[in-house]
Amino acid sequence: MAEPTRIYGARIVQFILDCLKPLGLSGADAMKVAMLMYYADLAGADAHGVFRLPQYVKRIKAGGINPKPNITVQKTAPATAMVDGDNGMGHLVMARVVETATALAKETGVAWVGAHRSNHAGAAGVYAEMALDHDMVGIYAVVANANHMPMWGGAENLLGTNPIAFAIPAGEEPPVVLDIATTVVSYGTVKSYRLLKKSMPEGWMIDPKTGAPLTDSARSAEGLLLPIGGYKGTGLALVLGLLAGTLNGAAFGRDVIDFNYNDTDACDTGHFFIALDVARFIPIDVFKREIDQQLRDLRNSKRLPGVDAIRLPGEQRARRQDDRKRNGVPIAEEVLAQLDKLASELGVKKLAAP
Repeated sequence: MAEPTRIYGARIVQFILDCLKPLGLSGADAMKVAMLMYYADLAGADAHGVFRLPQYVKRIKAGGINPKPNITVQKTAPATAMVDGDNGMGHLVMARVVETATALAKETGVAWVGAHRSNHAGAAGVYAEMALDHDMVGIYAVVANANHMPMWGGAENLLGTNPIAFAIPAGEEPPVVLDIATTVVSYGTVKSYRLLKKSMPEGWMIDPKTGAPLTDSARSAEGLLLPIGGYKGTGLALVLGLLAGTLNGAAFGRDVIDFNYNDTDACDTGHFFIALDVARFIPIDVFKREIDQQLRDLRNSKRLPGVDAIRLPGEQRARRQDDRKRNGVPIAEEVLAQLDKLASELGVKKLAAP
């Protein structure tokens, strides 16, 4: 397999802008989406950055996404609000959600903001870590834009991967950023494997007819994704879906539109974000020192035989961000080919063109 091509951030952002602006997004909105997609690539969420651009473009052109949304905020109590995304790009909706939640939390100490009439917003961790700029804890969850998991023991896809992300500030150590799907692997990663024609490891998907492992990524549309932790993962996907979807009057269960196969209908994606002002509980400098100490204790704890290092959530993310800022984002040959095809269709400069 060919080595990925490294593309610098400025070029990725410009390419996304070139593709989105002709579709009706304002310059400011296109830039915001481009930056948030790039942040996903920086963090190593390669299935949620520029990889997703062809699908977004396809849905905008088909009318499934509103390129000029009037995103509105209704404050429902001192510490709560609802955001109506007007079927705009999920990145724009979530940016407004985080902005609203952190502003409310500065006043009240903690805020919960829900959203509906939204769309796929990319990598969950990107939004959770936005709270770090305010010395806050960020917690984000969403109803995934397709159902790929059954209830435990079931054979019908009625739950999404329904990811959740947490970001906790630290001092000298990298912040703790945990970004996980409630399935063993995100469906974006499965799509990436299908594009790259790679076999999937056992334990990711099963065949609904036999219950046997499904490793052929070309057949992934037929399979069921497995939850993390058995029935516990199913339970987590359920409660997150109810809180991000049903609580916000957004789609959940049978109402979820599979945006992989439906480009025209509005997804009505539901999200929620919680912002927690650390200083309401403990001075922020004290908190950061304590977090640093706890992380060092954990990292330096006794290891099992054969284990080279104890890794903490957020460490590798920080390393990838630093590496990719300096050396560019690695883009697989197959993804570049897909993006080249998009560039030709839109009449814009190819991503890797000099």
